[in-house]
Amino acid sequence: MIKLSSVLLVDDDPLTNDLNERLLRQLSVADQYLSANDGREALTALEHLAADAHPTSPVLVLLDVKMPGMNGMDFVEAYQQLPEDQQQAVVIVMHTASMSSVDLGRIESLPIAGLVSKPLTKEKLDTILQLHFQRRFSAE
Repeated sequence: MIKLSSVLLVDDDPLTNDLNERLLRQLSVADQYLSANDGREALTALEHLAADAHPTSPVLVLLDVKMPGMNGMDFVEAYQQLPEDQQQAVVIVMHTASMSSVDLGRIESLPIAGLVSKPLTKEKLDTILQLHFQRRFSAE
C-alpha cells in the first residue's frame, strides 16, 4: 500500500491517540504521525502539515467531536479558513464514541469525508483508506 504523508490524531483522551497511533504504525499507514489534544492544537499542526501536502500525498485527520475548548466541529469551521489548496490535501474523518441527533445534523453540513465510531479497528481503517484514498491493505 502507498503510504499517506501523515495522519493527525485529534482527541482529548491521550490514551485514544496512543492506541490509534499504535494501530496506524503497526499497519504502516503513513510516513508521519502527530497527535493533538484539542482543536486549537490540531489546527496549528494541520497548518504545517497541509503546507507540505498535496492531493497525491494527503493528510488524514481523525478528529474527535467532543473536546473541551475548540471541539471537532469548531475545528472544521476554522479549517475552512485555510487556503483552498491546503484543504484539498486533507481528508477529515470524525471519530467519536456517540453522537446526539443535534450533533449529527450539524456534522452533515460540514465538509468532512465521513464519520467512524470508536474504537478504531483495522477494518474501519481499511474502509477509510478505500473510500477516501483509493488504497487498501494487501491481502494477508
